[in-house]
Amino acid sequence: MLKELVVNAAPHETRVALLENNTIVEVFIEREDETSIAGNIYKGRVQRVLPGMQAAFVDIGFDQAAFIYVDDVLDTASHKVYQKFEQDNDIETDTQLNDENCETESSTQNHTPWKASCNNGCSIEDLLTEDQEIMVQVAKSSIGTKGPRITTHISLAGRYMVLMPTVDHIGISKKIENEVERTRLKELLLSIKKNNFGYIFRTQALGIDEETVKKEMEFLIKTWEGILAKSKLTSATSLVYKDLTITFRAVRDLMANEADKLIIDSEAEYENVQNFLKNLMPDVKLSVELYQGKEPVFDAYNIEGDVARALKKKVWLKSGGYIVIEQTEALVAIDVNTGRYVGKHNFDETILKTNLEAVKEIAYQIRLRNIGGIIIIDFIDMKKEQHKNKVMAKMNEAMKKDKSQTNVLPLTELGLIQMTRKRTRKNLTRSLCEPCFYCNGDGNLLSRKSICHKIYRNLMSEAGDIMGNRFSVKVHPEIAQLLHGSEKYLISSLEKQFSNPIAIYPEPHYHIEEYHIFESLIK
Repeated sequence: MLKELVVNAAPHETRVALLENNTIVEVFIEREDETSIAGNIYKGRVQRVLPGMQAAFVDIGFDQAAFIYVDDVLDTASHKVYQKFEQDNDIETDTQLNDENCETESSTQNHTPWKASCNNGCSIEDLLTEDQEIMVQVAKSSIGTKGPRITTHISLAGRYMVLMPTVDHIGISKKIENEVERTRLKELLLSIKKNNFGYIFRTQALGIDEETVKKEMEFLIKTWEGILAKSKLTSATSLVYKDLTITFRAVRDLMANEADKLIIDSEAEYENVQNFLKNLMPDVKLSVELYQGKEPVFDAYNIEGDVARALKKKVWLKSGGYIVIEQTEALVAIDVNTGRYVGKHNFDETILKTNLEAVKEIAYQIRLRNIGGIIIIDFIDMKKEQHKNKVMAKMNEAMKKDKSQTNVLPLTELGLIQMTRKRTRKNLTRSLCEPCFYCNGDGNLLSRKSICHKIYRNLMSEAGDIMGNRFSVKVHPEIAQLLHGSEKYLISSLEKQFSNPIAIYPEPHYHIEEYHIFESLIK
């Protein structure tokens, strides 16, 4: 499978698209005015401690205060880590572009589970006080009205490993399945580790040699030491460390593991990428191409139209069926419909084919749109158990391609699949759209006929106080056409009642729901 990264680097916006066989599967957007701050490290000041929620608000220099939970706070006094470590724990090593599930193994034997620590007196009041200065890392950028989620457990991602200076732990990516290799990596790390820092081997570490591990370990430790030194000289609510830009994260996280080629349309960024590879990834031989075509690079690779289609609610299937994607505050609902597809054999087979085709498209749309949180999928009702099993198996198989952590529950009796997908950044709609200023985000407008009847009722209401005067109504042109046409009987009945004509004036600049009623004295 051909995998390519296409980068459109404009002065104030950078867009990265991951293509598989010339089809866009993921898109990442970073803007200068609202750059993703996930991964950045700040020196913050505690604004408010919330004992009832076991959390706190921290000012890191933005309009929205950041939010931190008790299990994300490091007890600097006792150097204990109050973090939830459970059996078979999964750790997300890089929330920017490439989430990797890792199994962790403690390099010490005295780590106490978080719940037990809390039962022994751990509380947010013991760890934080108002006006206290703390160094934090953004785990999740702000999404909607929610401020950034932060943690004091810092992690610095390299190409092969992730450094966790606040946790004495060893982790290995689940994608490295060979037990001999997992054992080798663990023993290799234990033999050269000279501090109490934690490390997680990423997928790219498969087959890595000792010298390469030492070099990356040294680089990450120096980076951490630089962060500590800068934090001592920096005042509160300031940036201490800025994570890599989206272009370099794409190179680090996707190029060696996901993509075979990178195409970039900025000569300056092209040179920066070449230097980045030379200095930090010298052993990697990747194909990096400077795009010099006349048309924009996203147009040349047919990406612009695909992104536009990914913002629409209705997505048509090849058979003639379609899915509808509705996003709400609490969850995302996806509905499957047969649409124009009538099938060739029998009703059950038509439904099965539509549902199976929908599964593939739904998995694709979830990944492309970066839909997270709770997702409810309403498939067309199936009577046969074997058909339900086919759809369920297909859904599980389709979601395996998704790098974000997902959990798919069995099909319910109502034909619903409930699933969750980890939120790591804004979805595509939130990144590129804003609520409609016409309908204030309701998604609906009054029908034209309803507007005509509303005008009728308002005229009746006002006429009770000012009988004998003439009325003029200014409306949208389409409403004026209705009031002069099929809805003319409304105006005619009022004219008979008032014994005066009612003038209808079209106003092209009016919103379709907007209208104004004026009265004028009869001369």
